[in-house]
Amino acid sequence: MTATPKGPASYFPSIEKKYGRPITEWKDLIRSSPLTKHMELVTWLKTEHGLGHGHANALVAHTLAEDTGG
Repeated sequence: MTATPKGPASYFPSIEKKYGRPITEWKDLIRSSPLTKHMELVTWLKTEHGLGHGHANALVAHTLAEDTGG
């Protein structure tokens, strides 16, 4: 039995379903952006890619935590 995802990762199934892109693709987009600050990235995902605030926030938080070893 697999554990239920907690925190930002708990949003991933609904993000993939709603926006039709795998999470790895979203993370690649975030990592390729020249922006580095959390809220700049969230705003960028919302304005340029049409994500809702919660979904954008979850993706950015999870990606930045991975990249900093958090």
